[in-house]
Amino acid sequence: MKMRTEHFTVEQSQPGVRLDTFLRVKFPDTSRGAMQRLIEEGQVRVNGKPTKPTHNPRAGEQIEVHWPEAKPAVAQPEKIPLDILFEDKSLLVLNKTAGIVVHPAAGHSDGTLVNALLHHCEGSLSGIGGVVRPGIVHRLDKETSGCLVVAKNDETHLALSEQFAAREVKKIYHALVCGEPARKTGEIQAAIARHATKRKRMTAVPDGEGRAAHTSYRILEHLYAATLMEAQIHTGRTHQVRVHFQFLGHPLVGDETYGAKQNKKVTALTGYTAPRVMLHARELTFVHPRTNKEMRFEAPLPEDFLAALKLLRVKN
Repeated sequence: MKMRTEHFTVEQSQPGVRLDTFLRVKFPDTSRGAMQRLIEEGQVRVNGKPTKPTHNPRAGEQIEVHWPEAKPAVAQPEKIPLDILFEDKSLLVLNKTAGIVVHPAAGHSDGTLVNALLHHCEGSLSGIGGVVRPGIVHRLDKETSGCLVVAKNDETHLALSEQFAAREVKKIYHALVCGEPARKTGEIQAAIARHATKRKRMTAVPDGEGRAAHTSYRILEHLYAATLMEAQIHTGRTHQVRVHFQFLGHPLVGDETYGAKQNKKVTALTGYTAPRVMLHARELTFVHPRTNKEMRFEAPLPEDFLAALKLLRVKN
């Protein structure tokens, strides 16, 4: 099997951090489980020797990661319309449609964004995400619409992943939330972990019990029984915006998972029932890996979001 190898030096000792966790931060597109398998298979070496996932990285250590070459994609190309905001030889930025799954998974083997990308790019996508997620640097939930960047080659993928890991990518969302937050602006800093019993859900937990998560927000418009919010996420945790606004006491409109009770109240007051979780990735700003220029993209609000605003404004 062909391998691609990366070498780097640990700049600062990490006495309380496991090697698999350390590498997960450096390569955020690779799951912790996948990283653990690489370590256990001897594909990660410290100072030239295989090690364990529990190893604590020390300053000056030489780490090499051997990445297996991506296998031919299992997903098949499909001619699915794409709303492309920008495209060149290195990457493309999409305005993702709500309702489309980003990559194949259980129950979604076709009709995904990856299927559409394989057709559009004719196979010219980075292989780092593996056979399931070629080109996918980051993801949006099925029901979330808006800006998404895709890498066409491994060099671009790695460079973008480093920007995401270093929190250098600016990600701004627009969201409709139930009720009205007390403050016009604010910061939410609450760690996020998987729910103890409901494994498909995430939850806010005390510091030290989950992964640190930080969201800034401001009110854009007061509506009837709801509020239009702008949220900037400084970290990229699963369901972060949804969990953090639930933590604030104002879950997203349409979010039955994190705010069923509050959504019933919105429907009772307005007669409006959201068709999905009303969350839109409005802006995405990053530095282009090849040109080194800052690039900012904005995805217009989709029709269902505009319809919700119109209805809730009429009621105001």
